Amino acid sequence: MCNFCHQHGEGKKWYLEARNYSEDLLSDLKRRKFIEDFFTHGSEGMKRGEKGLTALDKLPSFISGFIRKKITRRQMANHFGQVIPIEDVEKILEMTTSVVRLACSCRQSFLGSEQRFCYGLSLVPRGGEMVNILKGIDTSYLIGPQTGGLEYLSKEDALKHMQQCEQDGLCHSVWSFLTPFIGGLCNCSLPGCMAMRTSLIHKTPVMFRGEYLAAVDPEKCIACGECQKICPFGAYRPVRNGHKAEVDLKKCYGCGICRRVCPAGAISLVDRASVPEVAQLWL
Repeated sequence: MCNFCHQHGEGKKWYLEARNYSEDLLSDLKRRKFIEDFFTHGSEGMKRGEKGLTALDKLPSFISGFIRKKITRRQMANHFGQVIPIEDVEKILEMTTSVVRLACSCRQSFLGSEQRFCYGLSLVPRGGEMVNILKGIDTSYLIGPQTGGLEYLSKEDALKHMQQCEQDGLCHSVWSFLTPFIGGLCNCSLPGCMAMRTSLIHKTPVMFRGEYLAAVDPEKCIACGECQKICPFGAYRPVRNGHKAEVDLKKCYGCGICRRVCPAGAISLVDRASVPEVAQLWL
């Protein structure tokens, strides 16, 4: 299991531990301030962060490597995520009570458009304190001037939307706001997702790999290449001359979206811990 699972999961996946969604954690004034700043200045901060990471990429590797590790450690304490499959999304939705959909601040920052891929979660109806915090700040850039408020969804509708995101090639992730408090689920893709840009393009991890890995049944695989096309992490080696699909285990984040597009049903997820080569590869 990932570091957070050991620290905050009491023997199970940290994002399936109800106390990490607790309203009690929102009584922390430092956490409230962090959330307010995140949603108020998030877009500006992402642009500054992208500029800084681009500059970091140009530094000698021994210097940039040290700085990247420092950024990752800081993010673990503040705003860190983990990739999860749709099955665990469903378990989270079953455990929580309220779902509020927001426009993605990452897409707003990098693509200049409102795309609703983010979901605030709460154990109490109508979003509890998280919604109260959002209502107290200017979130017009997140929720759009035409809505006049936050968008509440049933858990069933939220799951359907996330299944469609998966069909469209987006991976699911869960995020902390001053760890271990979990504030929401996101649906991530390049080029609009800051977390994926930071982790994959700039080689500075800000989210854990999933607890799973993709596995291909060669007896079922028809070498169509659909898995390679949709994988957001480039974890499938190119299919040539009818060769079966093959997973690069060190690139696979275990999101599971490749399963949805496989016409032969040849792909499944296995526990990362069962594969010694990458059992401890989380970043």
